[in-house]
Amino acid sequence: MQLRVPEDGIPTTRDEKLQIPGGGWRQISDENADIPSNAEETGRTSPTGDSPASASGSRASPRSPAKATAPGQPGARRRRKAPKPAPADRVTAAVGAATTAVVAVLGPWLRRVRPYYPRPGRTGWKRWVPSWRQTGGAVLASFVLSVLTLTVAYAVTDIPDDLNSYATQQDTVYFWADGTPMARAGWVHRQEMELDDVPEDVRWAVLAAENESFYSDPGISAKGLTRAILRTFGQGSTQGGSTITQQYVKNVYLTHEQTYSRKFTEAMMALKLDNKMSKDEILEGYLNTSWFGRGTYGIQRAAQAYYGKDVSELNASEGAFLAALLKGAGLYDPTLSAANRTRAEERWRWTLDRMVKIGKLSPEERAGYRTFPKPLESNPLYNTGEQSDYLVELATQHAKKTAHISDKDFDRGGYQVYTTFDKKRMDQLTKAVGAARDKARKDEPGAAKHVHYGAASVAVDGRILAIHGGPDHRKQGYNESNATTVPAGSAFQPFVYAAALEHGVRKSRDSGPVPVTGETVYNGDDKVPVTTPEGPYWDRSGRKVAAKNDGGRSYGQISLHRALASSVNTTFMQLGMDTGLDKVRATAQAAGLLHSSLGAQVPALTTGSSTPSAIRMASGYTTFAAEGRHTEPYTILKVTRNGHEVAMDTPVPRRAMDADTAAEVQSALTDAFRTAYPETAAKAGGKVAGKRGTTERDTAAWYVGTEKKVSTAVVVYRIDLAKSLEPLPLEGLGGTIADSVPYSIWSEALSPLG
Repeated sequence: MQLRVPEDGIPTTRDEKLQIPGGGWRQISDENADIPSNAEETGRTSPTGDSPASASGSRASPRSPAKATAPGQPGARRRRKAPKPAPADRVTAAVGAATTAVVAVLGPWLRRVRPYYPRPGRTGWKRWVPSWRQTGGAVLASFVLSVLTLTVAYAVTDIPDDLNSYATQQDTVYFWADGTPMARAGWVHRQEMELDDVPEDVRWAVLAAENESFYSDPGISAKGLTRAILRTFGQGSTQGGSTITQQYVKNVYLTHEQTYSRKFTEAMMALKLDNKMSKDEILEGYLNTSWFGRGTYGIQRAAQAYYGKDVSELNASEGAFLAALLKGAGLYDPTLSAANRTRAEERWRWTLDRMVKIGKLSPEERAGYRTFPKPLESNPLYNTGEQSDYLVELATQHAKKTAHISDKDFDRGGYQVYTTFDKKRMDQLTKAVGAARDKARKDEPGAAKHVHYGAASVAVDGRILAIHGGPDHRKQGYNESNATTVPAGSAFQPFVYAAALEHGVRKSRDSGPVPVTGETVYNGDDKVPVTTPEGPYWDRSGRKVAAKNDGGRSYGQISLHRALASSVNTTFMQLGMDTGLDKVRATAQAAGLLHSSLGAQVPALTTGSSTPSAIRMASGYTTFAAEGRHTEPYTILKVTRNGHEVAMDTPVPRRAMDADTAAEVQSALTDAFRTAYPETAAKAGGKVAGKRGTTERDTAAWYVGTEKKVSTAVVVYRIDLAKSLEPLPLEGLGGTIADSVPYSIWSEALSPLG
């Protein structure tokens, strides 16, 4: 049905066609019959109150029908989409909807099971007794909450990347040349060992005593934790119940404070560590970090402290005793008290029996361990102080240098340093110096207050066998054997002689070098002026330079061989000038003296202005005994770290002078010893060579001699260390030519001559 609409009217009923002013009709479909037509086209107000539009067909209003203007045609417009809600709003709405749904579903059940407490329908005390449902619900809720708490705690527990200082720090042990322990250094007495180096019987002794289920438990023990809790409530402190994994966690990550929080953290870390590391790795770490008493951490140091041997040499019986110490060394070290001995033996027997019970020791083997393995009375590695600390200091310097170990790495410890030091020679040398020191204090107490004795024995292959560094390293860290503070005096003459034999002498500027031999003759008179090709040698003050012989003695024309044997200073001052002071310095350095200790290139060089140490003087004299080959002095045979050898530089001999030159100097030194000490020389059968050394101002007295391919140098001097390093006159403490204190020490320090 269609209706005719008047031009100026509005249909009184909803029509399907509308007549448009100006002519024509518009068909309106039923689907948009409820949408007003474009009022702009009529110029009138629509029944809905929309503003009319002009008849020119301008842009449709937002309320225009969808089909009034075709898409893409002028006046067309896209609909705007409603904005999406924010993510947080969507999540909130979803949670709210879910909660509503859960409440709607579970609400009736929750209302039904909701506990009413105190219980209704009961009177008196019965109102306060929970029902079985309430009790069961509480238990179930507690269980769920506990599981949830433990799960979260396990998830958030981390294993630290760094171990604590006690777990990483080790000590360094020094050994004598024969392999026996000499001393140790480091604030933690510990050395790491691989598990394979620990005998299986020793491992199982520890496991039997501490945690027999170690290889099957998850890192914690429910029984142990329960026992610990019961003991805690009973005695008021956290005790026992720890597996080896927990003890290892405590050793390397935590502290030993007895608190519930520490125990809880320990258990969580133990569970996590058990999943991260193998059982063998945990056991190895535990054995290397546990405290065994006597200042020791780790089973290797414990074996050395209680039995004087490496852990690899222990048997099951000794291992059972060391396992007892894990309960508390202060209670089980049998050397501390009789009660400790009783406890230690009881625990030792129990551990061995336990090993039999768990099948790790046969009854026959157990029967062989009936006697308690008595440990040493004291820790042999604690023998430090006095001379051993001087040895440690010297060996440490050489170890770092030859093995190329940085200070930082060496301070971490864990090294085993095998030295060249001969314990017998050290004892003899220490005894000899001690006797001389006591005599000086008795005879000259005032002068002896500042007297020093440096000494060193060096083999021809470079090994330093013994030194004397001072009265006690803890009182005087200054090492007298390695000091370069006093002149060598006439003990330097052999190097001048060797330089002349090697290079010859020049008597004039234009002539070439002339060879010399031991029979070459020089003037040996006292105070003979030194000459050069141009004439006398003048010092800076304008005075002629001349040497002085001991006692003002003149020898006339004397052979070089005899001049060395008699220590004629004037002969060697002129010989040095003729040879060339540069060649004298080069020869002395090639023979083993340090360049930094050599004197200035002036005539006084030939009379011993150089200041070598006792070690370097002994090393220099070995060059003559070694047929002209020199090996740098060293103190280290080998260095290992935790059982693995460390690569190091090994000194090798090198040619310092011709073999004939060395042989002639050694021959002259043999005659020097024979001349000075004929009776001793006769007993030695000509196998000893040596020479005394004196200085012009009497600031030092030396004796350097070689016996059995070992050169020993001894020097006596006075220095007030509180004031300066300037040498003081000896005031008779060096003895006389006939009764030399350095020679007395030298002869007493050596093994019987011959």
